[in-house]
Amino acid sequence: MTNTSLTPTKNTEAMRSTVESLASAKGPTIFQICPQLPKKGRTDTPLAATELMSVVIKTYAADGENELHAHPNEDHVFIVLQGEAGFHGPRGETHTVGRHGGILLPRGTLYWFKAIGEIPLVMLRVGAVTDLAADPLARIDEHGNPFDGYSQANKQVDVQMHEPPLFFE
Repeated sequence: MTNTSLTPTKNTEAMRSTVESLASAKGPTIFQICPQLPKKGRTDTPLAATELMSVVIKTYAADGENELHAHPNEDHVFIVLQGEAGFHGPRGETHTVGRHGGILLPRGTLYWFKAIGEIPLVMLRVGAVTDLAADPLARIDEHGNPFDGYSQANKQVDVQMHEPPLFFE
C-alpha cells in the first residue's frame, strides 16, 4: 500500500516522472485531497496512478485558464470539487460545470476551460490511457501539433500561493 503526499509538478517532465513513480507502486494507493490553493496561476498534483489510469488534483486561481487542446491517448473526466469551470469547444460550445458536477472528455476531444467567479477552482482529474504504446501525457493543439501543458502558449503563469497558506477543505 502506498501513501502519497501533495507535491505540485512544475513541468511536463516532473509530471511524467511522478506519474511513472506512482504507477510503479503495487497495490492500493491511499491519498488525501487537500491541496494548497494558488493566489495566481494553477497547480497539478498527481495523487495516484497505474499503467492505465492517473488521478490528479488541479487547482486554479480565480482567473486561471488554459488554451484549446486535446489528449489523443487518453479519455479523461474532470469533477469539480470547488468553484465553477467554463468548458469550451472549438466551435464556440460552452458548458458550465459547478461543484459536484463533472465532464467526460473522450480521447481527441478539443477543449479549453477557465475558472469562473472569485472562488479558486479545484478539480479532480481522472485519465485513462487508450493505447499503452503511445505517450500517456500526449497533448496536441487544434492542428495536431504537440502542445506542452506547462507552456506560455497554454497560458501558464508563475504560481503564487496564498500567504498564509490557504487549503481546499
